[in-house]
Amino acid sequence: MPNIRFVIKILGMMLILESLFMSSAVLVALYYKGDDFIPLLTSCIIMLSTGFVFFLFGRKTKDPGNGRREGMLIVTLTWLLLSFVGMLPYYLGGYVNSIADAYFETISGFTTTGASILTDIEALPHGILFWRSLTQWQGGIGVIVFTVAILPIFGVSASQMFEAETTGITHERFLPRITQVAKRIWGVYLLLTVVVFLLLLAGPMETFDALNHALTSISTGGYSTKNTSLAYWHSAYIEYVTIFAMFIGAVNMSLIYFCFKAQFQKLFKDEEFRWFVGIIVFTATIIAVWINVNNFESGERSIRSALFQVITLISSTGFATDNYIEWGPFIWFIVLILMFISGCAGSTSGGLKVSRFVVLSKNLSNAFKKQTHPHAVIPVRINGRAISADLVHRILAFVFAYLTLIVVSCLILTFMGVGFEEATGAAVSCIGNIGPGLGELGPISNYASIPDAAKWYLGFLMMVGRLEIFTVLTILVPGFWKQ
Repeated sequence: MPNIRFVIKILGMMLILESLFMSSAVLVALYYKGDDFIPLLTSCIIMLSTGFVFFLFGRKTKDPGNGRREGMLIVTLTWLLLSFVGMLPYYLGGYVNSIADAYFETISGFTTTGASILTDIEALPHGILFWRSLTQWQGGIGVIVFTVAILPIFGVSASQMFEAETTGITHERFLPRITQVAKRIWGVYLLLTVVVFLLLLAGPMETFDALNHALTSISTGGYSTKNTSLAYWHSAYIEYVTIFAMFIGAVNMSLIYFCFKAQFQKLFKDEEFRWFVGIIVFTATIIAVWINVNNFESGERSIRSALFQVITLISSTGFATDNYIEWGPFIWFIVLILMFISGCAGSTSGGLKVSRFVVLSKNLSNAFKKQTHPHAVIPVRINGRAISADLVHRILAFVFAYLTLIVVSCLILTFMGVGFEEATGAAVSCIGNIGPGLGELGPISNYASIPDAAKWYLGFLMMVGRLEIFTVLTILVPGFWKQ
C-alpha cells in the first residue's frame, strides 16, 4: 500500500513552501495599502499552519525510496491541495462570491490554463492580482520541480515526483542528479522571467503590469491585469515582446539551458523544435492571408495579429489581442488544431506536445511503407535515434486517452447545459491548459456564465491535462491501491 503518512509529510512541506510564495503577495498588498492585506495574510497563516500540522503528523516516516505510487499521489494531491488553500484570498476577501468560482480561478492559475470567471479584473486590488499571476508562474515550470530542487535538504528522494509532474514522452537528465536538473531549470526560468520583465518595462507598461505579464507570459499562463488583456495597450512593441516570451516558454527548457551555455546546435538540431517552428510559420501564414483577403486586418497588422494568435494558442497561453471568433469557422478549426498540438515537451505549455505529434506522424508513414514491404523493420526515429516500440505504443495509448477524455467531457458538459460549441472548445481548451475556447467562451469572454458543476468538472480536467492524464487517472484505478 502507498505510504500515506509519508505523502502527508511531503504535502505539509509543499504547503509550508507555498506559504512563502503567498507571503510575497501579502507584502504587495501591504505596499499598495489595499483591502486585500487581511484576506491574504489570513490565508497565508492558514496555509502555513496546515503545512506544519501535516509535516508533524508524518515527521517520523522514512522515505520509501523510488515509490512510484507515492510520487503520483504527492503530485496529484499537491495540485489539489494548493488550489483549495490558494483560493482562500479570493473567497475570504469577497472578490469571488462562490467556492466553485474561487476554486476554478485558482486551479486555472496553477495549471496555467488561464480560463477565468472574473468579469472585472481591474477592480481587484494589487495583492490579489499579483497572487493570481504568481500561481501561474509557479505552475508553469511546476510546483513539484521547484520542491525537488530542495528536497535533499529534508533527506527525501525526488525522482518519482519529478517524473510524475514533468511533461513529455521521456524525461532525459542532462546532469547526473535529478535535483541538479531541477535547479538548472528553475534558474533558467527565473532568468527568462527577469529578461521579459525588463523588456516589458521598456515599453508603455507600468512596473506592476510588466511584472505580472512577465510572470504569466513566460509561464504560458495568460492571466492579465486588464479586462481587455494585452489589447489594452494597443502596442506593437508589447505584442512582439509577448510573442517572444510565449515562444520561449513553449520550447523545451533543457534546450534553453544549453543555449545559455552557448550550445545552440542542440536547439537547431532538435527535430521537435524544427517541427514546432514549421507549424507556427505555416499556420500563421494561412491566417494572415485569410484575414487579409477577408478584410479583417491588412499590412503589418495582419501578420502580427496572425503570429500572435498562433503563438498564444500553440503555447497554450491564451492572451487576447483579437477576437478570432469573428474570423469564421475556418479559423476556428485551425484554432482547435493548435490547441490540440500545443508546444514542446519539457516546456511550460500544455496540450498533446509536438514530440508526440511527430512520433504519430512518422509511425503513420511507416505503416504505409509496411503495406508494400510487410516484413521490413522500420523504426521510428527522433533526432536520428530509433525509439522503442513500447514508447510508440505508450504514445498511442496516451493520445487515445486524450481524445476519449475530450469526447466524454463534451458529453458531460452538454448534459450540464453548456452549448455544443462552448462544450467542445472548453473541453479541448481545459485539458490542453489553453484558456479561451469557442463561442461564448472565446478570447474576449470568460467562464462566469457556465454552471457551477461544469466549473468543478473543468477544474478536474485542467489538472488531468496539466499532469498528462495518467498521473491522475491511475490513482482512480482500484489496482493502484492494492498490495
